[in-house]
Amino acid sequence: MKTRIALVTGGTRGIGASITLALKNKGYKVIANYHKNHEAAKEFAKQHAVEVSAFDVGSYEECQKACLQLKESYGAIDVLVHNAGITRDSFFHKMSPQMWQEVITTNLTSCFNMAQPVVIPMRENGFGRIIFLSSINALKGQAGQVNYCAAKAGIIGFAKALALETASKGITVNVIAPGYTDTEMVRAVSEPILEKIISQIPVGRLGQVDEIAKCVLFLAAEEAGFITGETLNINGGQYLS
Repeated sequence: MKTRIALVTGGTRGIGASITLALKNKGYKVIANYHKNHEAAKEFAKQHAVEVSAFDVGSYEECQKACLQLKESYGAIDVLVHNAGITRDSFFHKMSPQMWQEVITTNLTSCFNMAQPVVIPMRENGFGRIIFLSSINALKGQAGQVNYCAAKAGIIGFAKALALETASKGITVNVIAPGYTDTEMVRAVSEPILEKIISQIPVGRLGQVDEIAKCVLFLAAEEAGFITGETLNINGGQYLS
């Protein structure tokens, strides 16, 4: 069986890093994308013996160029896990056009930028797995995150449409919507707010990054070929759709 090539955007930190390592340990050849933190990415690559690739998922040109280079170096990408994203939180009446556009570009337009250059060879090869990371807040909403919620909800519609277009070509397109997960970003929240968040999660704790990664492994597997256009909610029961 050929070694599958996987590309994980935002793959050197937090949930993305856990996904990268889970795929590597499962036998995939993994390339972890990052954007600006070169030193941290180099250290991650050295420590875990994975390839890293720096490019901005918000730039169509950079994504096209990077995917072409990766294809020439490693072969066609079989599995795309699009995890990269940002927040620019603000109440809507105070939100600047820049805060809106940066989040829409990085979190939603990037789905087009990343999926198009990989889906064409996937169609030719008759196999592909595309997995987008959305959020619980795409489903339930969150004050101060109109931009983020709009982008993450848009991912779900994007995935459903693309799933219909590619199903007959052996390509599945699915979404994972994590709830509050134990990452550096979440742990940076003040203790009283964190306690309030956890009190709203029925299982009584934050999610773990490896729990998200294991779901990615499931959807990336060849055996998951009958699952497409779905959104897998991993939120400890905080929101039941």
